[in-house]
Amino acid sequence: MIKLAPLLLTATALLAAPVLAEDAPANPATSTPEATAGIGPGARPVGAQWSRSPVIAPNGMAATAHPLATQIALDILKAGGSAVDAAIAANAALGLMEPTGNGIGGDLFAIVHDPKTGQLVGINGSGRSPSGQTLEQLKAKLPAGATSLPPVGVLPITIPGTVDAWFDLHARFGKLPMADVLAPTIRYAREGHPVAPVIAMYMDRGLKNYERQRATTPFDFANARATYFKDGRAPRPGEMFRNLDLANTLDRIAKNGRDEFYAGATARTMVDYLRRQGSAFSLADFAAHDSEWVDVACVEYRKSYELCELPPNSQGFAALQMVNILKNVDLSQWERGSPEVIHYITEAKRLAFEDAARFYADPDFARAPAELLSDEYGKQRFALIDPAKATAAFTPGALIAPKLEGPGDTTYLTVADKNGMMVSLIQSNYRGMGGGLVADGLGFMFQDRGELYSLDPAHPNAYAPAKRPFQTIIPAFIRKDGKPWMSFGLMGGGMQPQGHVQVLINLVDYGMNLQEAGDAARLHHDGGRQPTDALAGSPADTAPVDMLGVLQLEPGIPAATVEALRAMGHRVEVEGTGIPFGGYQAIVRDPVSGVYTGATEMRKDGQASGY
Repeated sequence: MIKLAPLLLTATALLAAPVLAEDAPANPATSTPEATAGIGPGARPVGAQWSRSPVIAPNGMAATAHPLATQIALDILKAGGSAVDAAIAANAALGLMEPTGNGIGGDLFAIVHDPKTGQLVGINGSGRSPSGQTLEQLKAKLPAGATSLPPVGVLPITIPGTVDAWFDLHARFGKLPMADVLAPTIRYAREGHPVAPVIAMYMDRGLKNYERQRATTPFDFANARATYFKDGRAPRPGEMFRNLDLANTLDRIAKNGRDEFYAGATARTMVDYLRRQGSAFSLADFAAHDSEWVDVACVEYRKSYELCELPPNSQGFAALQMVNILKNVDLSQWERGSPEVIHYITEAKRLAFEDAARFYADPDFARAPAELLSDEYGKQRFALIDPAKATAAFTPGALIAPKLEGPGDTTYLTVADKNGMMVSLIQSNYRGMGGGLVADGLGFMFQDRGELYSLDPAHPNAYAPAKRPFQTIIPAFIRKDGKPWMSFGLMGGGMQPQGHVQVLINLVDYGMNLQEAGDAARLHHDGGRQPTDALAGSPADTAPVDMLGVLQLEPGIPAATVEALRAMGHRVEVEGTGIPFGGYQAIVRDPVSGVYTGATEMRKDGQASGY
């Protein structure tokens, strides 16, 4: 049914000259585009040629963006730890091994399937702005005429929520002592680990990006350079990397608990450093931080499948809105790589993201209208899609605006244990590796999540004291016949909701296996109004917005489809790096046998493994 071109070949690769054996790269962990020119995937006895087999195991499963983090998770499971213990251990390891995507300077969201109750439990581990700084005081620190917060420096920093979320999750679902859970990462931080190829590439991009940004937005990069970029460069693939400062920080957390990070010596070091940089944070702000247990929302797609996501301030509801729109058309009547399927997914994304930009914010300040997830509203939004062409501009739904009460780099992992507990966890420093700031001697970078506040006081997502910004990171679950079935996620800014929906479509409408559903060529639509923009029609709404945006497609989408979409009015780019399309992990549990199937994907360094 599916006719996708081989995913490993780009137009550039097809035109490149063959490489002789003596020209092969010296490092077996990497290759050049020329090294694979003129050759595609090998044959497989079953399944798609461009994919590989999912992993199947009876007792436990882990899928993360780094093979060593996956092995750490399995070691914790084998030692008697719960899936939550193993997920925390893997997340800690990824903060060391994949600092381009996450770390304890960032935020965390998770969904846990509790086998004792059969329920899905959500946690929002996102941090707030300084309680003593108003919007006007923040604007006074920005360049004259600024319409957004910068991506670097001290101003976009919000309180890191990850460590608190770890301890809340551990108190409710953990079995092993936290010292045992963090011990593998502490050891790797002291002894070193070899840097993975994709992560090395992102670290190199990160360094170059910080150097460019420092030219226009000066900030203190000395500690970050000493931590991650010794000798003035990023580590190379296979090179051993150590982070003794992070080892010491994690060791203090393991010994002293959550309060070490939010009220103890580590907290004092963070606050002292941030205030020297011009921040308004106080030690009281850190001590007051607390994660929130939240309800998981689910929307039925078809054939007894439901997609489940977390509510705002995350963007999870955008995926649910896309599902409510797309279930009004039978996509399986067309081939997966057809222009019709790509068109409907793109237009559904654009409609959902208009609402995300208008209504999603910290629910303590502005609650999103309940109608957003209704079937009737999904039908109304679907009716706006022209099946023959791209609509030039969509607008948010005509819902009652939420009342204000008072004044695109991530890691995703999933773990499951022998008792049926499944964890869907996502964690991030937001853009790049974060805002470029590392406190003295702590070994981790602060997130720049505050870049996602709007500076328009009329917007629900406007900056305010002690407020959480709009969040891009979202874990997900799929329920089948009313029972938790699949834990999965897909990292990467605004790619996440549209990626969740594409995986769901691949599984349900097209019958792909778990691995193929992630490896298949994706679309990524970028553009339209953002949650950081001024509210449409407000006095601050003066900057033009590109409402049509850009539709990026991977090379596996047929050339005929690309041309048909352009003829329909889409602004299409074929993007061959894989970078905009995120990174996927997933675990499915057989409801009868309890056997797990796991998958990860080619766009990252990761591994799915079980026992």
